[in-house]
Amino acid sequence: MQGLLRRAGLNPEKSHSDSRVTLDQIVSLYQIAAVESRDEMMGLWSRPIRPRALQHLLTSIRVSDTLGSALYRFSTFWNLLLDDYRFETRAERGKMSLSLLPYGSQPVQRFGHMLTLKLAHGLLSWLAGYEVRVDSVQFAFPRPDFAVDYAVIFPARVTFAAASSTIVFEVAGPDRLVSRSKSEVAEFLSRAPRDWIFTGYRTHAWSLLVREFLSRSNWEDCRLVDAAAEFRKTPRTLMRLLDAEGVSFQAIKDRLRCDIAIHDLSDDQKSIEQISQELGFSSAANFHRAFLRWTGSTPGAFRQSGAANDV
Repeated sequence: MQGLLRRAGLNPEKSHSDSRVTLDQIVSLYQIAAVESRDEMMGLWSRPIRPRALQHLLTSIRVSDTLGSALYRFSTFWNLLLDDYRFETRAERGKMSLSLLPYGSQPVQRFGHMLTLKLAHGLLSWLAGYEVRVDSVQFAFPRPDFAVDYAVIFPARVTFAAASSTIVFEVAGPDRLVSRSKSEVAEFLSRAPRDWIFTGYRTHAWSLLVREFLSRSNWEDCRLVDAAAEFRKTPRTLMRLLDAEGVSFQAIKDRLRCDIAIHDLSDDQKSIEQISQELGFSSAANFHRAFLRWTGSTPGAFRQSGAANDV
């Protein structure tokens, strides 16, 4: 495992549970692990998903006439392969859903449930040629500490501790699918899982768009009015859009600062004083208080815990 992490650009010796990883690192780790384990779902299910299984899945669903038939083919494909879960689809009143129903009782693999529901979303969006709208997502496991990160994966309301893991799609207007060629199938597979997790057709939530803007800007000096101008919105309108997603401009900015702080503290190349200055704090004491509020730990304790884990 440590070898796979290193080859994917991740350093297992200097890691924290709150460390952030890039999309490129996720894609690289998946591609290395899938090949070396000979399991295209990386051991997430009781039975290995043998090489070329996903190619056969795409070949099967790309001849579908509608999103509903594509989702049905998706479910029947997995029902032939899996021993621990059964996939069930439903359609009513402009919506359709996919649920994972367990055979018996076994621990829920959180990443497996997330990846499978997102794979369904990514494939339907690929077939439709646009981001298929997700109405809601629910998971059959308790709300994790990193629940906010699910907003990056699913542009919808996400709930936890449900009876089953389910994704609900909205189906409105013409339901014609794009005819995908063999070369397009090969390209989709070569990029896996990039287009499952972040579909190429998605319109990001406003909170993610604002964070992306801050990441490529001089974020320390950026104000709400600057972000609003970038998206050709009034500050009041952007504030209302963010409020509808349950987040504020300052909270997005603080999350970005927190992620930068976590990265720098994990890297162990800069002093805490230097990190606090680069993050725009007037003093190290103010940085200490902010980091404690963000993570429940002081910068020094966070760095020390990382050093302790390395021993």
